[in-house]
Amino acid sequence: MLRYLPILIAIAVTLYALIDCARTEQELVRGLPKWAWLLIIIFIGTIGAVAYLYWGRPRNPGPGRGGKRKIIGPDDDPDFLRKL
Repeated sequence: MLRYLPILIAIAVTLYALIDCARTEQELVRGLPKWAWLLIIIFIGTIGAVAYLYWGRPRNPGPGRGGKRKIIGPDDDPDFLRKL
């Protein structure tokens, strides 16, 4: 059973990259057009999937880049106090 593990991992990575690329919006895909990444993933397989995940996948915003607000208590929140 252990000898099948690398094959299962390769299939899982390829399927993940294929689904991720297919569901990602065209404007967010980096490097190549979306259709080109899909063809690379389908025809090259695991190597194409890893290439997409490394170079083509959109980057997630890291800390300090996003619009998340600092969580504060209701007694310190001016919007909450205004509604009282």
